[in-house]
Amino acid sequence: MLRYALWRIFGAIPTLLLVIALAFLMVHAAPGGPFDAERVLPPEIEENIARAYHLDESLPQQFFRYLGGLVHGDLGPSYRYRDYSVSELIGNALPVSMQLGVLAMLLAIVAGIAAGLTAALSKNSYIDRLVTGIAMTGISVPVFVVAPVMILVFAVYLHWLPASWTGGTSISRLILPVVTLALPQIAYIARLTRASMIGVLSSDYVRTARAQGLKTFSIIRYHALKPAMLPLLSYMGPAIAGILTGSVVVEEIFGIPGIGQFFIRGALNRDYTLVLGIVICYATLLILLNLVVDLLYGILDPRIRSR
Repeated sequence: MLRYALWRIFGAIPTLLLVIALAFLMVHAAPGGPFDAERVLPPEIEENIARAYHLDESLPQQFFRYLGGLVHGDLGPSYRYRDYSVSELIGNALPVSMQLGVLAMLLAIVAGIAAGLTAALSKNSYIDRLVTGIAMTGISVPVFVVAPVMILVFAVYLHWLPASWTGGTSISRLILPVVTLALPQIAYIARLTRASMIGVLSSDYVRTARAQGLKTFSIIRYHALKPAMLPLLSYMGPAIAGILTGSVVVEEIFGIPGIGQFFIRGALNRDYTLVLGIVICYATLLILLNLVVDLLYGILDPRIRSR
């Protein structure tokens, strides 16, 4: 297992390099520059600024200079937040985004699995159709529509929860963003759990367990739950990364000082190093999460361990 993990980590390095190269080219291909919004400066001052940030160099030179900094753990200075480096900005904002993502994923796992199991055990009943219909609605409605509706209902009309990050205490201000992030994932997990559990419950060994007189709860707990969770586990890695990247919209709507807000502002301000740093952070998280999922998959499925 250790050898497999090391092989996957080393195999992820070319993927990460490709992501860095594409992101570097895309941010530099965008029209405008990081200092275009400043007041008009004399040409010699503009040249000095470009020289200070190495913007006067050719694109390949800038790219290899940036890679050299990455090797030493340096993501470079921010062009807009002059007193901070990109590493400091990400270090301050990432814990907030991680808190939202972890809470939203826990809520999605608990609610989604419970809904999927209920639908699978009540196959073709009105409960199954209700869960399936709600899940389809959750998948179809995007986050940027759900968030304003949640604010309108629970903050403006009912006055139960704060409408923004600065409008309440630490617990109350988390509820709306976490629920908004979790709703689409609850829908996906519920559908995956339902489909997987229905397939497992119709297998031969489950029918044998029923013929031996085992109760439904014991069959699910000891025989059906683990194999039914394998497709869900494959989905978890991209889902967690999707929650973190999906928080970009949620953080902007709720005014949360997370990594998503810095990504949007960095893109609008042409803050090349900040955008690149956040993209690298997201790509690294996605690769690591997929690795963790592969390792957990091997733990749950003995056939993979034997291979």
